[in-house]
Amino acid sequence: MRRAERLIRIVQALREAAPGAVTAQEMGARFEVSERTVYRDIAHLVESGAPIDGEAGVGYVLRPGFDLPPLNFSFEQLDALALGARFVRATADRDLAAAAGEALAKIEHALPDTHKERLRSAPLFASLLDESVRPEAFAPVRNSITDKRKLRIRYNSLQDEQTTRIIRPLALTCFGRVWLLTAWCELRDDFRYFRADRIERLTVLAESFEDEPGKRFADLQARDEGAAG
Repeated sequence: MRRAERLIRIVQALREAAPGAVTAQEMGARFEVSERTVYRDIAHLVESGAPIDGEAGVGYVLRPGFDLPPLNFSFEQLDALALGARFVRATADRDLAAAAGEALAKIEHALPDTHKERLRSAPLFASLLDESVRPEAFAPVRNSITDKRKLRIRYNSLQDEQTTRIIRPLALTCFGRVWLLTAWCELRDDFRYFRADRIERLTVLAESFEDEPGKRFADLQARDEGAAG
């Protein structure tokens, strides 16, 4: 979690806990950081003008009446946010779809009243996938990309050829109704693309991988750009 996001969440946590105090230990556990980090964040908020009372070892409270300043977005920016969230809710796995809805609700809460309705009624939409073809393999793949964990997949190609492969997942790209997984395939010793909806079996392995030169997503992009040039 980035510091800017954590500062906002600390203020929200203090507001939700009112009138009780929240300790640095509680916030550290909640945001998965050390107490020392929380102390530094609180000091930064106080220096920035946030009316926070309390002390280390006792807890902190937010004085009534304080709120974060409203977010300033143009109408075009709000349309982009609404469409982006609707697209994710329509095409991604259930966890990411729910996160998109939650993020949109948080943004709406922080907007001035004149902009809330624009966010709700943006005339831009993304069609819903049939629930039967929603790519549930998307979630573990997405997490494995972030965690750099190898995957074992049972893949059924468009020619109905089934293979079992060990891959390094690198990126996910949406092409209309299809999510395409870019990976380094150890079977082929090269980059390969896999349709997420044609992965029949997937196992997240304990083995991780490093950003090895020649096997990174950036290397594939450079190779493609060189071929196009």
